[in-house]
Amino acid sequence: MSAPLLCEGRVVVVTGAGRGLGRAHALAFAAEGAKVVVNDLGVGLDGTPGPDSPAARVVDEIRAAGGEAVAHGGDVATSEGAADLVSTALETFGRLDTLVNNAGFLRDRMLVNLDEDAWDDVVRVHLKGHFLPLKHAAAHWRAEAKSGRAPTARIVNTSSGAGLLGSVGQGNYSAAKAGIVGLTLVAAAELGRYGVQVNAIAPAARTRMTEKTFADTMAAPAEGFDPMAPENVSPLVVWLGSGASAGVTGRVFEVEAGRLTVMEGWHPGPTADKGARWEPGEAGEAVLKLLAQAREPGTVYGAG
Repeated sequence: MSAPLLCEGRVVVVTGAGRGLGRAHALAFAAEGAKVVVNDLGVGLDGTPGPDSPAARVVDEIRAAGGEAVAHGGDVATSEGAADLVSTALETFGRLDTLVNNAGFLRDRMLVNLDEDAWDDVVRVHLKGHFLPLKHAAAHWRAEAKSGRAPTARIVNTSSGAGLLGSVGQGNYSAAKAGIVGLTLVAAAELGRYGVQVNAIAPAARTRMTEKTFADTMAAPAEGFDPMAPENVSPLVVWLGSGASAGVTGRVFEVEAGRLTVMEGWHPGPTADKGARWEPGEAGEAVLKLLAQAREPGTVYGAG
């Protein structure tokens, strides 16, 4: 007797699901019995329109394997696109259970060369593109909860090691991904009362966005385990997006190859309390003593 599918009967939305991590997530959810809304705007790596959208191709893959899926080509960084994304799930499959926010692109520059448009565009697609689908999905789940139909809802956001440690040449991307962590923590605190759990991942995998970073591992091994395959990240995302993850919320996980790490975030370190106002020089002396006791911060990606 085969094991029950982890997401049987659930309806899952995945943004940026035409390629890379999003595609891997969509296929993995479908393999566990979910009906999937495959969102992809079909743009290039820098956010400009591409010749065609890959969302339909992913839908075809899911259907060919016996699953159910529908494509959505809206811009989730607009309120209209995000609202339509939620409506597509409800109108096509009659419900919404899980939202995976994954869409994004890069416009890398060193800070002194980073123009305002490149800043705004990256923050828009990553941070606003997480906020708006989250907002519209949460509004639906809140209405469900208030109507007595308590959901078992899940949101999985996509941060990055760049958002946790910083990354040279990616000030816009690092800031947006750090913002996603903050958004995740607030959403988990606010939405738990409605049956919604919210977590984030910081994945490392071979995609269009990371091909330069992982240039030396771009070629998959001829046989055996490929540590940089996007499919390595998806099992945790599927579990977090399922009912099996009950009680897990407000967490950030690093996921790479076969390694899972619970990130512990900011915690108070060494402290000095004078009980009165410090003089500037006196405060500096106290800080130097505290730093001597403190743990060294992680190295910014690309530094040194």
